[in-house]
Formats: sequence, structure tokens, C-alpha cells
Amino acid sequence: AVFDTAILGSNPSAPAKTMLEKSFNLLKKIKRNFFPFYKDKDLKFVFQKLQEDLPSDKVAARFVGGCVRKHLTNQEIDDIDIATVISSEEIKKKFNNTNFKIIDTGIKHGTITLVSKKFKLELTTLRQDIETYGRHAKVEYIDDWKLDSERRDFTINAIYLDINGKIFDPQLGTIDLKNNNVKFIGDPQKRIEEDYLRIIRFIRFKIMYNSKIEETTNNAIKQNLNGIKKISKERILVELYKILNLQNFINLNESDYLKEIFNLIFPELKNINRLDRLKKIYKYSEINLKLMLAVLLIDNDNNHEYFSHKYNVSNEIKDELHLLAKNFQSLKDNKDLFNKDLEKNIYLTDKSHLINLNILNFTSNPKLSLKDFSETLKKILKSKTHQFHIDGKYLMERGMKEGKLLGKVLKKIEKEWVDNNFNISDDRVKEIIKLNS
Repeated sequence: AVFDTAILGSNPSAPAKTMLEKSFNLLKKIKRNFFPFYKDKDLKFVFQKLQEDLPSDKVAARFVGGCVRKHLTNQEIDDIDIATVISSEEIKKKFNNTNFKIIDTGIKHGTITLVSKKFKLELTTLRQDIETYGRHAKVEYIDDWKLDSERRDFTINAIYLDINGKIFDPQLGTIDLKNNNVKFIGDPQKRIEEDYLRIIRFIRFKIMYNSKIEETTNNAIKQNLNGIKKISKERILVELYKILNLQNFINLNESDYLKEIFNLIFPELKNINRLDRLKKIYKYSEINLKLMLAVLLIDNDNNHEYFSHKYNVSNEIKDELHLLAKNFQSLKDNKDLFNKDLEKNIYLTDKSHLINLNILNFTSNPKLSLKDFSETLKKILKSKTHQFHIDGKYLMERGMKEGKLLGKVLKKIEKEWVDNNFNISDDRVKEIIKLNS
């Protein structure tokens, strides 16, 4: 977590820095308005290649999905999806010997990815579902844009944009987007039964747009919650990470319905109420995914270990949760962890880890005041960071031979250096070497 030190009163320039960031973000918005993403020359090249050999009155391709939503709401665009009437095999031929690398990401489903230095573009051929059974469907490739829109999940994901900036909106998704309304295309029950992951996607978009829920959709979701058990844990985890990275996730407790559904889907993330404490410091911090997981998971019951095993999370996240859980317990047993042992603990972990531990401690302990949190943070930020300068070369220059023993002696010297308040004399180092040679 990176903190705006205005909360600490220790950096008078912090408000000015915040103003600069706001000005920078405003400039980026103005730039997006005057220079929309679809005017990029590389994207124009892609659309020109797709249009080749087709009649001028036939639209070869349109942008669709998240990039269109973000363009219309003036947000920064990352992933770009393109719908096209061109088949995967034709796309591969058209972009052979160009600056785009062609990747068969989902050729069975009519999807090709084009990668350049600037873009990663996912191109999918228009299609309609003939039969659906869970995640899988028997499809027919088509050139009918309205039929393609009918197989998509939400109206706001079925807005198309051509290379000239013209909107095609057969499901009236622009109206729902303007009203922050997340709505299934057609019958919610039918759309959920086609793919139960849509329940979690629906929750994600509802949180993203702070949207109200219609009663029919509410009932359809509750009736189909058991269907989530049929979805692979990998796909669920991807959606969960997207939810936890949402800016509005911090407000989850404000909606009883969303909170209830979220708890039913992810019972392991049982410390949802900590979000209310996190909100008190949220505007001064940038909470990353690993820290959000820690806040929701870590308690006295090794809950994080069960979650990590169930969803087979990455070793990076697993290790971070393990270390935070271990030090969270140490903090309960050792009241000096943030006081006289602070520099030692900074050396053994690092400042960012202790900042996260301070956040976890604050969110889990209602007795701690904002002042307590701020004072601890100030100590961490102001504390000295030590560096151990003795290495294997140093020991070998003093007579030690390379090998396992050298590593053990080095660790012993380092431990004594840390325990002695980061001090150790050269004579003492020589004595340890002599005793272990």
C-alpha cells in the first residue's frame, strides 16, 4: 500500500501532490475525448485489413464489450475486443506477414488474438448459439450483428462501435449504461443456465456500476446459486480477483443483497465487515489484491490456508498471505513489533509488508483508533532501513572455504548483527569464523 502522507501531517506537499494527480487525470480525460482510442493508426490498419475484399456497405468489424463501455464512460481502455464477420482462418491469412503476431487463443470458438508492441486485440467471429449446455455451446458463425448481440450476457456488453466512432446498439445498452443499469439480455433465468459464471459476472458489474437489482434477476440468481459448483475454480478465481480490484468493492456492505450473495458464493471471505474499517483509511491508501485478500481472509482459524488450497492460488499470493498471517499472530503475542523491534522487523520483511500488517491490524481491531493507525504508520515510514554488508566474499578473504559451512556461518553472523541492534565488530566476525573453521 502506498500512502498519501497528508494523513500523517508529516508531508506538507502531499495536498499539492494530490492536486497534481487530479490535474493529470483531467488532462488524460480531455485527451481521450479529443483523441479517442479508435483513431489510433494501428487500429485503423487492422480494420482496413479486415474490410479488404468486402463490399463497402458490409461492416467487417466493430469494437465490442469493455473497451466500448469504457470509451463511453471516459475511462482508460486496456483490453480491446473486436467482433468481426471474418472467420478465424481468414483473419490468420490477412495478418500473415504483418507487424501483428497471430495467436490461436480460442480458434475452436472463433477467436484469434493479434499482438503488437502497442496492442493485444481479441478478434471473435460473429456467432449465434444453436444449443447451450453450461459453459459450452454449439454455435453457428453468422454475419448478422443483431443475432450476435442476442447471445451476449448483458445489454451494456452488447454495444458495438465501428472504426469511425459510430455506435450500433441493438440491445439499447447505451441507455442502461447511462443509468448505471446492469441487465441481462432476454430472460435472466435462461442466460444464467447457459453459463453459471454469469452470476459472478453480474455481481461484478453490479458492484462496478453501483446498480440496483430487479426482482426477477434477484430470484433467478438465488435459484441458480448451486450451479456455481459446476464451474472450474480457475474461472471463479479470475472473476473474484476482478471483483476485489474494483474501486467500489469497498462499499459492498452498503448493499445487503450484494453482501448476502457474495457471502454465499465466497463463504471463506468471511471478514466482509472489516471493509467498514478499511473505508476509514482507504482514501489515504492504495489497497492491492493481496492485501484485500488478507483483510477478508486472515483470522485465527487459518482460513487463508483453506482458501489458498481450494482455489489453488499462485505461490506469490499464498506466500504473502502466509507471512501476513504469521506476523499478524506475532503482533498479538509481541506488542513491541511496531515499537522497539520495528527496525528489526523492517529488515526481516520490508516496510511495505509492515504497512500492510498495520492496515490488517487496524481493520481487525475495532479498539484501535485512526490516531493509533496513523502513529504506527508514521513510525514505519520514518524508521531506518538497514543493509547487511558482509557477504561470502568477505568471509573467504578471511580464510573460509566456499561451501555449505560458509552459508551457515554467514547466517549466524547476520543473526548476531541483527540481534545486536545492527552492530558487529570485525574482531567478532573473525572470532565466529575461527570457531566454525
